[in-house]
Amino acid sequence: MKNPMRLFHNVSLIASVALLLGFFTVATSWSAGAQTVDDPFAAALQTLNEKSFKKKAAAIEAMAEIGDPRATAALEALAAGHLFSRKSDNAIVIGSGIENGYALTDPVSGAGVGDVGKRDVKKITVNNRLRGQIRGILGRLALSSEDAAQRLTAAQNIIKSPSPGSLDLLRDARDRETVGKVRDVLETGIAIIELESDDTRLRLAAIQTLSGSTDREVKALLEQMFVTDDAGDFVEADADVRAAAQAAIDDINGRLSLLAVAENLLFGISLGSVLLLAAIGLAVTFGVMGVINMAHGEMIMLGAYTTFLVQEIFRTVAPPEAFGLYVVAAIPAAFLVAGAFGVLIERGCIRFLYGRPLETLLATWGISLILQQLVRTLFGANNREVANPQWLSGALELGGGVSITFSRIYIIFFCLAVVALLAAFIRYSRFGLNMRAVTQNRAMASSMGIKTGQVDALTFALGSGIAGIAGVALSQISNVSPNLGQNFIVDSFMVVVFGGVGSLWGTIVGAFGLGIVNKFLEPFSGAILGKVVVLIIIILFIQKRPRGLFALKGRAAEA
Repeated sequence: MKNPMRLFHNVSLIASVALLLGFFTVATSWSAGAQTVDDPFAAALQTLNEKSFKKKAAAIEAMAEIGDPRATAALEALAAGHLFSRKSDNAIVIGSGIENGYALTDPVSGAGVGDVGKRDVKKITVNNRLRGQIRGILGRLALSSEDAAQRLTAAQNIIKSPSPGSLDLLRDARDRETVGKVRDVLETGIAIIELESDDTRLRLAAIQTLSGSTDREVKALLEQMFVTDDAGDFVEADADVRAAAQAAIDDINGRLSLLAVAENLLFGISLGSVLLLAAIGLAVTFGVMGVINMAHGEMIMLGAYTTFLVQEIFRTVAPPEAFGLYVVAAIPAAFLVAGAFGVLIERGCIRFLYGRPLETLLATWGISLILQQLVRTLFGANNREVANPQWLSGALELGGGVSITFSRIYIIFFCLAVVALLAAFIRYSRFGLNMRAVTQNRAMASSMGIKTGQVDALTFALGSGIAGIAGVALSQISNVSPNLGQNFIVDSFMVVVFGGVGSLWGTIVGAFGLGIVNKFLEPFSGAILGKVVVLIIIILFIQKRPRGLFALKGRAAEA
């Protein structure tokens, strides 16, 4: 054999490399094993790869008992069929579908571990029994969450389909709950389950708890006690329990009636604020100038479309986190756009028609048609989407199924702010003084050096600009379309005539009064018939009081 020393050297080198590789493999295995032993969640997670459903059930229960927050994501993925075993090393991973494969995430560390093809992983299967177990455990984990909103949602989900097995879980959660709203939901869930108890005392205590509810489903559950079977016997045999249930039903009905009144009042105020925003500009122009402006609705429409354009600019230019500010930026923009159109209409047409109300009515009606067609040409006839920013989304829950959206709540306060600013402007500014002077006596105001033509133009611009601001508000609760203003023009005139021409206080009282009356009539007569009844009431009222609730002296009144 040639060069035996060299051969011996090569053999020694190969043996050394093999020994190092073996040592590295053993060390890696030992490290992984030590990590698994040190991390009970990882050990339970790895057991899910067993073929036996019984062992999987034990592993799922072990993950729940550990109470590790990582268990929620892993169990949700398991129930949804997104938990896999990687074939190369049998590691448990969460897979999100991508083109031709999955993007993998390590449920232990939460870090991404790369992408693989569909054949590189094996789905961990579960049956219906395991899915039910997972749902219960996820509810249990959510009830132990540090987030009160998650605990509330979990409690609500559990009591939607209560079972005797959930009773201990709800009791444990109630005993450690510190947030009153969540605790009340847990108490309700416990009482619903205890209604099925064989112990009369527990049923009576449960009814006592449920008597303070405003939930219609709870009411329906109590009413089930008075259902009779084929033999004519009540489902609830105990007369004392039935009496307690009837008293609880009466209490719930009383609360629901109060909530119904509150709902009608809130929605009436909301409708009144919308009517006030739409009518306040008309009250200014009608009271000062005596002009029946049939194009006032189109000023509202222009404000809504200005809001749409500002929204699109923010989507294109502004960073995503600043998108919600588009509504704030749209307010001055809509005022300027609608005010500019108001000046053009007054200087180009209306100033030649003062003292001829019917001709003014026809002229402004024609202008309204022109503006509608202009918008259809520029934006199309279809509705345009104006998205609610995050701070305007959601609703305020009052109980009993009664809620009011935050957008309408903001509109109420926005409306009051606009009216307050307008009243202060008319009362304290020089222009407001000139406007009031022209309203009371145009000839005398002119002889005192007030430029009545300039006052007319700026007053029309002010009324149109306020209508544009109303369009900003209406874009948050209504479809933006060329016909938007037509939906409010008749109601606006009704508010102005009912409240008193030119009277700011009359417009406020008229708007909120008509809005509240409308909402209280709707449950009995329907929306359309309710409007007809309101119109008849206004006609009868005007017969007795032609100048409205708050009559003012001025050109319109003297005419």
